[in-house]
Amino acid sequence: MQKRRFFPVAAALAVAGTLPAAAATPAGKARGPALLTVTGAVGKTNRGPLDPVVDQMMHKQKIGFTRAYAFDFAALAALPAVTIRPTLEYDAAVHTLRGPLLRDVLAAAGVTLGDASRVLLRAVDGYAVVVTGAQIRAQRTIVATHLDGAPMALGGLGPLWAVYDADRVPEMAARPLAERYAACPWALYHIDVQT
Repeated sequence: MQKRRFFPVAAALAVAGTLPAAAATPAGKARGPALLTVTGAVGKTNRGPLDPVVDQMMHKQKIGFTRAYAFDFAALAALPAVTIRPTLEYDAAVHTLRGPLLRDVLAAAGVTLGDASRVLLRAVDGYAVVVTGAQIRAQRTIVATHLDGAPMALGGLGPLWAVYDADRVPEMAARPLAERYAACPWALYHIDVQT
């Protein structure tokens, strides 16, 4: 297997406008390519355990699991969407971001999110942060799928971004712009929940 062969294919499919619009199967199995995998304290599963051959990126980042719930773009788009308008650190301008609340994504995976739950958010480059259930609720973190009305592509901030409206979270709004989004990994692809 060529280690990097999957990246051009994944990049082409991850542009949300080209992803299959198929809904999940009745058993909950994603039909399109998985964009987000939730592991740990999931109450539902729709994929098997980590396969070190197929799941190369997860394997290289030392992720392991026996239970997981995977979301394709259609499954995320089927959840109720929220729109936020934060000032982003990259250009100091207000942008519109849209996607489901992170708590709703976790609930769809059968996660019972407590205030003390520890939720690890991991990006494709390995960047990872841990947030609590209380933070997720208080900050109204979303899994953004769209930026300024367009799907986010792999290679930019997407295709998924765990982000909140820092302008409306008092403890974040008080910080310098460059320090507001450390807990917001763009290119989000894996979430591990510990309750």
